[in-house]
Amino acid sequence: MGLLGGAGALLCIGALLFIGVMYLFAAIRVIPEYERGVIFRLGRLVGARGPGLFFVWPPVERMVRVDTRVITMDVPAQEVITLDNVTIKVNAVLYFMVVDPNKAVVNVLDYIRATMQIAQTTVRSVMGQVELDTLLADRARINTEIQQIIDEQTEPWGVKVTIVEIKDVELPQMMQRAMARQAEAEREKRAKIIHAEGEFQASQQLANAADIIAHEPVTLQLRYLQTLTEIATEKNSTILFPFPIDIVRPFLGMLGTSEEMELRKAAMVQANQGKLTPVSPAQLGVQPAAPAGQPAAATYTPPAATQPLAQDGPPDPARR
Repeated sequence: MGLLGGAGALLCIGALLFIGVMYLFAAIRVIPEYERGVIFRLGRLVGARGPGLFFVWPPVERMVRVDTRVITMDVPAQEVITLDNVTIKVNAVLYFMVVDPNKAVVNVLDYIRATMQIAQTTVRSVMGQVELDTLLADRARINTEIQQIIDEQTEPWGVKVTIVEIKDVELPQMMQRAMARQAEAEREKRAKIIHAEGEFQASQQLANAADIIAHEPVTLQLRYLQTLTEIATEKNSTILFPFPIDIVRPFLGMLGTSEEMELRKAAMVQANQGKLTPVSPAQLGVQPAAPAGQPAAATYTPPAATQPLAQDGPPDPARR
């Protein structure tokens, strides 16, 4: 009986030791560097533990794991009406992390889902307060504004929003065509302005060149020779050479009008034949040519009565 009692005692001690060792192994927790363990003892918050090795004594204590790495979340496309009444669809991406595991476990049921809902409502609210041109041109400021609003909302949950980026803005087809026409008109305006500035600068250079040529006429001759050289390189059979009117202008002044020339010729012929005495155009009733730049006189003077021709001999029967 004594031996049986000793063996039973040993078995009980062995069983207790085994249970104690298993309980000890069950209480061991190893938390990696990117996680924290929030400990509850009899339902009350004790605090966060980790990373590394520590003990959680069940069933007195309970641990909830919380990931402290940055979480990336896609905000679904939101249909928004901007301040200038344009309907668009906007989607974004959100980056956030848990900075206080105790608040993330105690103050909110599911901090990931709650953060996503706050992000959606904030995106719709902020986009509705700006115009379409501002949204397309100043996207960085809008991203910062959305990030600050979401961060303020999630701070009681122990969540820190680091980055909010608008990924895509989907415009209606009619708005895209209107913006394309606007961009095309803007580029045409710039092209016309640049062309006008080029013409203005070219006219200034031409005016300077004309001033130089006016003071140095030799430069015009050099330009003629250069033009002939350029034409000759193309092996053309016909060469058009510009001839300046200034060269022949003195000779034009020596010539009179066609009427004066005809009258002078007729007077010279009659004078040579000894039939008529030479008369001037004024005596014949023809006004002289007006100077250059003045209109010719429209008056007409009747010719004077012609005197009978003086005859040296008897009248010619044939002329009668």
